Amino acid sequence: MPPVISIENVSKSYRLGVIGSGTLREDLQSWWHRVRGRPDPNLRLDQAHLPVEGHVLWALQNVSLDVEQGEVLGVIGRNGAGKSTLLKILSRVTAPTSGRIRVKGRVASLLEVGTGFHPELTGRENVFLNGAILGMTKAEVARKFDEIVAFSEIEDFIDTPVKRYSSGMYVRLAFAVAAHLDPEILVVDEVLAVGDAGFQKRCLGKMGAVAKSGRTVLFVSHNMPSILNLCSRAVWMGNGQKQLAGAPDEVIKAYLSSVSAAVEERPGIAQAEHRGTGQVRIVRVESGTDGRSAPGLTTGKDSTLRFAYEARQTPVKIHLVVIVSNSRGEPCLHLNSDKVGQLMRLDAPRGTIQLRLPRCPLVRGNYALDVKVCDSAGVVLDHVPQGESLVVNDGDFYGNGRPPVMGTGSVLADHSFEVAAD
Repeated sequence: MPPVISIENVSKSYRLGVIGSGTLREDLQSWWHRVRGRPDPNLRLDQAHLPVEGHVLWALQNVSLDVEQGEVLGVIGRNGAGKSTLLKILSRVTAPTSGRIRVKGRVASLLEVGTGFHPELTGRENVFLNGAILGMTKAEVARKFDEIVAFSEIEDFIDTPVKRYSSGMYVRLAFAVAAHLDPEILVVDEVLAVGDAGFQKRCLGKMGAVAKSGRTVLFVSHNMPSILNLCSRAVWMGNGQKQLAGAPDEVIKAYLSSVSAAVEERPGIAQAEHRGTGQVRIVRVESGTDGRSAPGLTTGKDSTLRFAYEARQTPVKIHLVVIVSNSRGEPCLHLNSDKVGQLMRLDAPRGTIQLRLPRCPLVRGNYALDVKVCDSAGVVLDHVPQGESLVVNDGDFYGNGRPPVMGTGSVLADHSFEVAAD
């Protein structure tokens, strides 16, 4: 059976600062901003690292790929790798510069928040409009309408103009329409990150159901567990080219190995984005036992994390929350002073908070720290999401002379076994 999607040597180039995007809407938008002396909104600055010849940027270069019917293909890669450009070409939002694409069947796309929605129309009207764009008849949309609204959980706002919707409400309704109008091919970009955790879980379940019904799903995500659990195959995009395609676990492992050095290259908490009121600010993180800023915890060894702070007003009582995540972004360790009953008082405008971690339970690997400071009422004073890196080296956790060999990001625990006769 021939593939439902066949991509043959597809390339896409953009001339930086020059009109000519491949779609009339973006061409007019770029021209209007240029006339008004404003930056081009269609200029992809996040792709500055891609190969550039003169003033030409190649977002995709000679990409070839086949997708079979009923396959769930996960597309992974760093920001600016060409993932979204590839999906836009598949969805006929833009045209390739060279190469050929064959698509067999109707494609439903969810590439950006509110794709295909008219802001002045109500949610109800946009459901029918989106259905018509996908080639559905009014009767077909009406038959699925109640199911779509129930899935989106915005029944109370279905007759409200969507321009008043939050981004989360946009995504809820847009995904519900795209997934329930029986497309042969469902293309989903990483917009699901806008929704809450419960909705994301239902969306993943729905995509799994769509795939089991024999339809094809292309799913772009930075959530590696979702790719691993949902997809039958994965492709890794990098620098506008296909780096690797194959079994999800093998592709993810190769991708994470390639970016493991990037974890060590995090800007550090001082340069990272800080959220919160700013009354207290974490300015430096040190790990280990010798006070060096270079990370270096060891599995099974007593460890200390030191957080240098600056406080605008003192005294202030605070709780410190530290979440340690592995290279897949999965939380491995949750350390919270509130959970252990420690409300700390900061009396000096500058100082250090020490977090002691007896017998470090993390196995060897690269980790990221999510640090949050809250006051006694729960108000967030400072929050740095994964702005600091942490490296854990091999150690003899169990004291038997053999460092444990486990998957990256695992957590060790003391345990024992006992045999009893019947």
